Amino acid sequence: MKENIYHNNDLSSFSFLVTGGAGFIGSNLVAYLLENNAKKVRVLDNLSTGSLDNLAEFNDDSRFEFLEGDIRDLQTCKDAMDGIDYVSHQAALGSVPRSINDPVTSNEVNVSGFLNMLVAQNESKTVKRLAYAASSSTYGDSKSLPKIEDNIGKPLSPYAVTKLVNELYADVFYKTYGTPTIGLRYFNVFGPKQSPTGAYAAVIPLFMQALKDGKSPTMHGDGEQTRDFTFVQNAVQANVRAFFAEDKAVNEVFNIAFGERTSLNQLWDKLKSISEKEIEATYGPPRRGDVRDSLANIEKANNLMNYKPLYSVSEGLKITWEAFMKQ
Repeated sequence: MKENIYHNNDLSSFSFLVTGGAGFIGSNLVAYLLENNAKKVRVLDNLSTGSLDNLAEFNDDSRFEFLEGDIRDLQTCKDAMDGIDYVSHQAALGSVPRSINDPVTSNEVNVSGFLNMLVAQNESKTVKRLAYAASSSTYGDSKSLPKIEDNIGKPLSPYAVTKLVNELYADVFYKTYGTPTIGLRYFNVFGPKQSPTGAYAAVIPLFMQALKDGKSPTMHGDGEQTRDFTFVQNAVQANVRAFFAEDKAVNEVFNIAFGERTSLNQLWDKLKSISEKEIEATYGPPRRGDVRDSLANIEKANNLMNYKPLYSVSEGLKITWEAFMKQ
């Protein structure tokens, strides 16, 4: 993998909290912070969707601390922020289908949990800034492409509602209490440590598992729906940029993507080429709540945070496939 540094600051001066740090985005961020001499990295995770396997390589690092706990408990959030300088809030229940099947739990984690984090941050004497995982699902039924931050539609799923509410709460807390946050609207992030198991696994690890097993994957719909697939290192960069961006970026929300459309059929073709396997996909009914097309305009993140995605979809898929085959 490329050796890239996304900061100019001396990380040995700062302590970081990554909620959901046992998940795949969080654990990749933890790796970056520790590899670049962070003073301390604390992970808060209830392990409902994350895995301790994603953090095993850090167990012998004295700067790493794991705290098993749930963001739905306010005191846990306050305890996790003790002595912390910067927070990356990745903890959430993802997946549109999961939220359709169980909207109550998605709301409890994604909305009530996020509110607890804001309250804890507001009461903290040390936290300088919180970067949080927002979502491209917030664009909802808006048909315009590329997606621009100020032009959203109506949400198409309970999950999308929860992520929109996060942005609204963050804005209100900044205007009411001066609580500094930055929202990162992720577009279909993928990469190493993303699990192919479970009822709500994302499309890329599912496709990779199908190739590994020599089986045909199921496409939802005709496979021509498009996504702005984003390699996880680009998301890691966005979090680090958000920590140290100038104050003009505070209380803003940014598209975090590569800025390129890929259909699921094109994605499958890329993966067949990388894996050197020739398997045809099968097609099923479209999924409820899914957006048809997605493409991000990333100019705002570039202008205010100096975000420059360094990994293309093809590069990211190759790295992810190599890591996937070693699992």
